[in-house]
Amino acid sequence: MPSETIGVIASRYAAALFDLADSSSSLDQVAGDLKTLKVMIRDSADLRRLVDSPVLSRAEQGRAITAVAQACGFSELTTKFLGLAARNRRLFTLPGVIESYLGRLAARRGEQSAMVASAVALSPAQNDALVSALKTAFGSNVAVEVKVDPSLLGGLVVQVGSRMVDSSLKTKLQHLKLAMKGVG
Repeated sequence: MPSETIGVIASRYAAALFDLADSSSSLDQVAGDLKTLKVMIRDSADLRRLVDSPVLSRAEQGRAITAVAQACGFSELTTKFLGLAARNRRLFTLPGVIESYLGRLAARRGEQSAMVASAVALSPAQNDALVSALKTAFGSNVAVEVKVDPSLLGGLVVQVGSRMVDSSLKTKLQHLKLAMKGVG
């Protein structure tokens, strides 16, 4: 299935979930469930196989994803939504659904989303300072998602919307290497 089609499906599912969560005053609870699920999909090859597998039947996918949701203590709405996505053979759209839902929530709150890659895990004080600096720079609240990427060696890569600031040691060394080639 083309990625544009997947994006449209994910957006529609996210819109429906957002509307249901809004009407039941559970936007934050569903957002928390989805953030947890996002990390689980990223970190678990087994869960990625479950989500992406065309071999498993609808019933098998439904039972498995419902068991995962219940084990994690997800809200009833999130659990039912995941079951519906499995019955409709749409679990493969979950990463897009999650991003679209969280984007809608951020827009509702007047927030911007920032993706930050760091060579090491940030301390709570560093995280607070980063959020404060981004809020000052962009003039609005910023929802920050930090991931650890040891290949950066040091520094940060920050992306807010279409803007990216790469202050990683890896990139600085690459620039130095290119400059050194020109000297020889």
